[in-house]
Amino acid sequence: MSAAPSQTTLESKLVALQCHFTWDLDTSETTLYCLKDKLEDIGTEEGYSWLGHSYNLQGYIHYQLGLSNDACRFLSKAAEAFRQMRNTVSDEGPWLVVNHGNLAWLHYHRRERAECHAHLLKVETMMNEYPSPTQGELHPEIYAEKAWTLMKFGTDKRLQATDYFQKAIRMQPDMVEWHTSHVIGLENTLRYTDKKLVADIFEKMKIAKEHDPENLYLAALYLEARAKQGKNIESEARELARRVLRKPISSYSGITPLLRLYRIYVSMDEAIDLAEEILGRHPDERYLKKCASLCYKKRIFQGSDNPLDHSMIDRAISLHREVITLYPLSSLTIEISLADIYAKSNEQAKADHIYKELLKKDLDPEGAQMLYNCYAKYVHFIRKESYKSIDYHMKAAAILHQSSYRKNSINTLERIRARNRNRMCREIDEFLNNLQ
Repeated sequence: MSAAPSQTTLESKLVALQCHFTWDLDTSETTLYCLKDKLEDIGTEEGYSWLGHSYNLQGYIHYQLGLSNDACRFLSKAAEAFRQMRNTVSDEGPWLVVNHGNLAWLHYHRRERAECHAHLLKVETMMNEYPSPTQGELHPEIYAEKAWTLMKFGTDKRLQATDYFQKAIRMQPDMVEWHTSHVIGLENTLRYTDKKLVADIFEKMKIAKEHDPENLYLAALYLEARAKQGKNIESEARELARRVLRKPISSYSGITPLLRLYRIYVSMDEAIDLAEEILGRHPDERYLKKCASLCYKKRIFQGSDNPLDHSMIDRAISLHREVITLYPLSSLTIEISLADIYAKSNEQAKADHIYKELLKKDLDPEGAQMLYNCYAKYVHFIRKESYKSIDYHMKAAAILHQSSYRKNSINTLERIRARNRNRMCREIDEFLNNLQ
């Protein structure tokens, strides 16, 4: 065994690793808590091909949230999951490079230098024993895990991820789950882009579905793509629903895209009926309650009923309140939705109270930006306080975190300035000119 490296050498080796600690991931609390819950909702269905990758990411998230012992436990579970998926008892393999990199960083932060050094040696050994088939490139297993991970972190990272998946697939084209995840990532990232790209994704989706016919998440996306082309998919959607109902509950089982398909291309009411049927079969699954709450929210805000059905409002409120208790650290969007439902049902005092309590919270920049943007809309449309709305759009835009909420606030301010009918136009103009 080689001598332990100096502190400087150790740190340079750590920085050179390919793992979650070096991938420049968003570590805001809003993102981390939401991701933590999303990964838990994926479940641990036997045979789930990304389970090791999920545990690796959960290990990193728990470390970033200050839960070092939990991080260690998840990273150990990742190694075991990889052994089971690859059907091997070996402690080595290119699929374990990222895991050992994470462990090296974790032990370094815990000041456990000997353990850190041991994992660095493991990485070095595996990199030598399992070189990339393409010189100057990462091993396809590393590209695939990096791609799968980046898919969870916003549009810019998802665009990088699609490139990494392509590289992994080019070097190791027989991995069906890589093709499937690549197509799902493409669809999620580029679904609102130009028609040529959408047509190209559709062809890739069709091929991926033929190679992975049991992936019901992909099947739901494929039906949605066909519906966008004007095809009648109602009978196929109902058949797919029957298949999804037979699967173990997981956020990867296709429930989310299936319910979206129903809401847009079948009917809102049938989407609610399906969500309630699934929830009735699995009444303790928090993920299903979250799915059902979204269906009710969409029905309330996109339906044409006037006045709204009281029983529907009551059910929506009940589900939202329950989901908030089930996701206590990642419930900001649900709390905002609940406030908006109260406002829609003419219970403005309750909506005011929720927003008042949320505005008192010490949120990270990402969470604060979302809240300010939503509150700006609320005070404009419900409370009819245009100047206060402008103030909060400015607050949202002033936070230098790139998001759809910031973009929406900036666009709103630009429209107000262009109309030039508001007494705050000069202030808005100065603000926008100074905005970075």
